[in-house]
Amino acid sequence: MTARTTQPEQHSLYQRILTRLLDQSEFTLAEIEEPCFDRHPLVTRRILDQLLEQGVLAELSDGGGPRYRWQREIATFDVSSWVSSQITGTQMTAAPLSDRPRERLLEMGPARLKISELLAILIRSGRPGESALQAAEKIAGRIGEHLERLPDFGPAELRAISCAVSAPAYCQIMAGIELGRRVQSASEGAFRSRPRIATPADALRFCLERFGRLASDGRQEEFHMVTLDSKSHPISCHQITVGTLRNSLVHPREVFRPAIRDAANSILVVHNHPSGDPTPSDLDLSVTERLEAAGEMIGIPLVDHIIVAGGRAASLQEFRTGPQRIGFGR
Repeated sequence: MTARTTQPEQHSLYQRILTRLLDQSEFTLAEIEEPCFDRHPLVTRRILDQLLEQGVLAELSDGGGPRYRWQREIATFDVSSWVSSQITGTQMTAAPLSDRPRERLLEMGPARLKISELLAILIRSGRPGESALQAAEKIAGRIGEHLERLPDFGPAELRAISCAVSAPAYCQIMAGIELGRRVQSASEGAFRSRPRIATPADALRFCLERFGRLASDGRQEEFHMVTLDSKSHPISCHQITVGTLRNSLVHPREVFRPAIRDAANSILVVHNHPSGDPTPSDLDLSVTERLEAAGEMIGIPLVDHIIVAGGRAASLQEFRTGPQRIGFGR
C-alpha cells in the first residue's frame, strides 16, 4: 500500500484479504495466491504474522513449506472487529482528544501525566495490534515502582516487553532520559550558584550585578521585581513597567501577579533613576509603603526596594532604618 491509502481503503483491503483467508480451514501461501493477494503481498504477510502472534492461526510444517491452520472456530471470528482493532483501535489519533497523551500534556502539563502516557509520547507510534499507549502501559507495568531501572533496559529487553518499541522508539526513550538528567544537573548547578539575599547589603550586590545596565545607562525608569524562595534565593526576575515611576503605574496587582505565579515566599523590587542619583525620593517611599501593605495582606512580604543609578545603588530599608536586618529572613 502507498502512503496515500486512506483509512477506509485500508479497512476494506484488510477485510477482503481476511475474508478470503477464512474461506479455508487450512492453507499455504501458494494456495492463497489470488489477485487480491498478489497486489498486496506485504499486507497479507502482515495479517498472517498478527494472526499467528495472537494465536488465532497456527503454523504447521509438512516439509513443503509452512502451512496455516485456524486455531478457533471460523464462524465465531468477528472479521470487522478484528480489522478495526488493527487499523483504528491501535492508533492514538483515532482516540478521543481527551485520551491522547500529547493533547493531555498540552492541556494539563507534563507533571499531570502518568508514566505510561509520557512513555507513549516518546514511543510515538505503535504497530498493528498494539498502540504506543498500550506498549507504554506494558513497560510501566513491568517497571512498577522502580522507574530508576528504566535506563538499564537495552533495546532487546524493551522490545521483548512490547514489539512496538522499535529502534527509533528506544532511542527516543533513552534520549528523553538523558535530557532529563542533564536538565536536573543544570538546575542543581544553577541553584547552588544562586546568591542568598538575606540582608540589604546582599540585595545591593545582587541588584548592581543583575541590573548593572540600568545602573549605568538606563535612559528611562524601569521597575523590576525579583521573586525569592523560602531560603531567600532568587527564583526569577520580572519587568513590571517602563516609564516614569508613579503610584498609579506600579500597581500592586501587576507586581504581585508574577509573585503568586512563582509561588514566591517574598519579593525584592528594583528600579533606576536616569538622573544618576540613587537617593530615594518621596515618591519612591510612597510606592514602597503601598507595596509593603499589599505584601503583608497577601502574605508575600516586600523585603527591600533597591534604587540603582550612576553605577551605584541605594536600599530603601537602609535609608529608612539604617543598616539592619529588617524585613529579611522571614
